[in-house]
Amino acid sequence: MTSAQQHTHKLSSLLQLLQFMRPYRGTLLAAAAALIFTAGITLSIGQGVRILIDDGFASGSANQLNDAVLFLIGLSVLMAIGTFIRFYLVSWLGERVSADIRDAVFTNVIGLHPSYFESNRSGEIMSRLTTDTTLLQTIIGSSFSMALRSSLTLVGALVMLAVTNLKLTAIVLCAVPLVLMPILLYGRRVRALSNQSQDSIAHVGSYAGEIIQHIKTVQSYTREKFEQRAFSTEVERAFLIARRRIRQRALLIAGVILLVFGGISAMIWSGGNDVISGKMTGGELGAFVFYAIMVGAALATLSEVWGELQRAAGATDRLMELLHEKSLIVEPSSELDQLPAGKPELRLEGISFSYPSRPGERALKHLQLTVEPGCSLALVGPSGAGKSTVFELLQRFYDPQEGIIYLNGQDIRQLSTQQLRGQMAVVPQAPAMFTADVAYNIGYGKQDATVEEIIQAARAAHAHEFISKLPQGYQTHLGEQGIRLSGGQRQRVAIARAILKDPEILLLDEATSALDAESEYQVQLALQELMENRTTVIIAHRLSTILHADQIAVLDGGKLVATGTHDKLLSSCELYRRLASLQFREADVA
Repeated sequence: MTSAQQHTHKLSSLLQLLQFMRPYRGTLLAAAAALIFTAGITLSIGQGVRILIDDGFASGSANQLNDAVLFLIGLSVLMAIGTFIRFYLVSWLGERVSADIRDAVFTNVIGLHPSYFESNRSGEIMSRLTTDTTLLQTIIGSSFSMALRSSLTLVGALVMLAVTNLKLTAIVLCAVPLVLMPILLYGRRVRALSNQSQDSIAHVGSYAGEIIQHIKTVQSYTREKFEQRAFSTEVERAFLIARRRIRQRALLIAGVILLVFGGISAMIWSGGNDVISGKMTGGELGAFVFYAIMVGAALATLSEVWGELQRAAGATDRLMELLHEKSLIVEPSSELDQLPAGKPELRLEGISFSYPSRPGERALKHLQLTVEPGCSLALVGPSGAGKSTVFELLQRFYDPQEGIIYLNGQDIRQLSTQQLRGQMAVVPQAPAMFTADVAYNIGYGKQDATVEEIIQAARAAHAHEFISKLPQGYQTHLGEQGIRLSGGQRQRVAIARAILKDPEILLLDEATSALDAESEYQVQLALQELMENRTTVIIAHRLSTILHADQIAVLDGGKLVATGTHDKLLSSCELYRRLASLQFREADVA
């Protein structure tokens, strides 16, 4: 791709922001009007300077001097009013648009397929949502306005220069290309370094977030010093890239200032000689100098803003990439008016599946499984057998490459993900806890749940007793990822969440794995009550959790080995018999 094509690509990136400005076209037009108004007033000040010198100073009349000063004061008041309106409207627009972009990007990201997050670090996504949108807010609310204002004053000042004195204007025009050349040449370097700088900052934030998230592991392995050195290396790398960017921008600005004021000095020398020879008045020279300084200031501002616009283009690219990312889970063109009637029956027919991150490795191979309506099916097998993958596919976090999953005879791809997942509740092996209070975490299973319903669900999950002993009871904040609760307590909160949702389909992923014997017994009672007349799929490594399942499916290497009851499988399935033998031996030792 040539540099010209790259520049066009960057320009088109910024043009994508217009879709977010369109709803506020009234505010945008008002800001543009205020911008044009203040630019016009600023240009009028040059004529005020001419009047002040020729009619005020040169005439020796106090009245004319007063009139000239009053004229300048009037222009200053009008410029202050216009600048206030422009600054307020443009700043408001910057805040509003950046908030809309942040909201739109998050809305798209939260609906993406889980495999997207396997190859994209959450910290970098968060950096785009925060750092990049904040940068855009600054650009739209400040730098973009400055660029437009400087462009207007540059064009207007050049016109006024030509009206005032053509010869001196020719000197200024000769200097303009010399000023624009470094802006264009150095601008490309600044743009590339700006993108690198933003990426390095995102990487630093992602790295720090990951370490803090796993702080207990870091400290338990005494890796603090190592992580400090590693983080310092990342920070230093980001600083070195930023330093190169700053150096390029500083050279750009210094070069522009040198060229601009060199041209102004040449113009003043030539104009001064014309004033001495009587070819022009002192007021005309004063006005010309004023307009020439405006041209110089506008070019200097544009050279400074140019680097910011390059950064904004890079930030826009990254945000638009997130905004336009498509989920691999395609929603049906229209939702079913009515869900399949009756107790849910789940049927997996000929399912073969590979994770997108491991396309050459089959997690499931021609799997055939049926979960009868209102019955329970337990999945057992060694690690990597495909048990968790079944759960992923049932919730349609992924679609299989081969085969179909049916819900009461209906292909689940014909249901919206909201319809499908709305019928399910999951109790995972490692429950997710939000940084909020207990009531919020339990109530996450049902948006309109009352306090009484939350407490009732907690009682059913045998969680009410320990929750009541917390400092603020159900209003106790759990800290990040529920760090203030033990593993067993987190699991019971997750069970209460599922109980509150009152689902048609229950997915239990080793739901009692973190509980002691007494708590496990209590929760087993709660789960048996919850599973009553519900279609339930259970993943279990502990056979005590599946002895009462209606059916047990033994998986190995992504294939179905055998199905049946516990007693039947003990006599007919060698793999199940070995797993059961290990489990019971562990139980005896305990």
